[in-house]
Amino acid sequence: MITAKQLSEAYISGANNIENNRQKVDALNVFPVPDGDTGTNMSLTIQTAVNELKKSEPATVGEAAKITAGALLRGARGNSGVILSLLFRGLSKSVKGLTDMDGAQLAAAMAEGVTTAYGAVMKPAEGTVLTVSRLAAARAVEAAQENPSAEYVLEQAIAAGYETLAQTIDMNPVLKKAGVVDAGGKGYLIILDGMLRALRGEALPQVEEDGEKDQDKADFGALSLEDITFTYDTVFIVRKRDGVDTGPYRAYLDSIGDSLVIGEDDEAFKVHVHTDTPGDALNEAQKYGTLELAKIENMRTQAADLAAGKKAQSTDDLDAVEAELERGEAAVAAPEKRYGFLAVCAGEGLEAVFRDLTVDRIVSGGQTMNPSTEAILQEVNLSLIHI
Repeated sequence: MITAKQLSEAYISGANNIENNRQKVDALNVFPVPDGDTGTNMSLTIQTAVNELKKSEPATVGEAAKITAGALLRGARGNSGVILSLLFRGLSKSVKGLTDMDGAQLAAAMAEGVTTAYGAVMKPAEGTVLTVSRLAAARAVEAAQENPSAEYVLEQAIAAGYETLAQTIDMNPVLKKAGVVDAGGKGYLIILDGMLRALRGEALPQVEEDGEKDQDKADFGALSLEDITFTYDTVFIVRKRDGVDTGPYRAYLDSIGDSLVIGEDDEAFKVHVHTDTPGDALNEAQKYGTLELAKIENMRTQAADLAAGKKAQSTDDLDAVEAELERGEAAVAAPEKRYGFLAVCAGEGLEAVFRDLTVDRIVSGGQTMNPSTEAILQEVNLSLIHI
């Protein structure tokens, strides 16, 4: 049987395990967009639960799961983080009211997590964390009939998950093109691995110092910016008004973007969407409640950085950027130019041509993929800063 203390320790162990391996998972991240942040997002997401668990002492597995699910929803980062929060929210719903949990109840909870995640994803794709979690949970249900031990059930679920993970490269054309398995599925199994170690009574993995490690990497150069349909990865939380129905809002977001995932509880809902008009998404959200937190990142810029062998910047780098700006306040500004040039073009070849012609900024776009006014204005503003 799994007690509240064991479940809390399992979550902590899973969080430490993904933190130790987040760079390996980041290096696989090409779907739904090649922005190299899946491992980081999953790690930051589950760490919010660890912080809450360390501040409390839940007396039952139901309480431990509820604390975890609530923290994950509010701390979810990116597409992978929101889906991870949904997998654990479903688990929480399944174990509500339970003092402890056996293998059969764990299997049922994993299956409920999958149902919750699939229900929140607008257009589920095969060869992703959804596929891995679904087949892992299906094996868990079978294993529970063979042996009621929670450790055996989770061990079998993980084994089935890794078998499925190996097949994801052939399930998804983007993964096949980049030569990697799904990053989200890999991250989920790493978390389950850490949880299993805790249930077995093994020492909890400690967070290791960052360092370069041998790891499989996606061929980011094989992917094109044209594979990115929408520019901005947009994530935000809305504190719901009483009795509000988010169905119409879900349909609206689906009309202006893709990769839509909405997770919610009784008090709030969290949105993840890829769109060219994040401002519209945020403005419409205010009809359903009060905005609390938001994160917007340019996926085209991130993908271009990764293809060039650079680190993809994110909102996590804001503190460092601000510090650098503060340190450089006394630096001599570059000479101003009277005019700046901005080009709109599609493909790395044309971008290279325009860079050779010394244009100041480039916006990705072209026939059938016209950039938004917001995207052009953003580059114009950056030109004003840097010219």
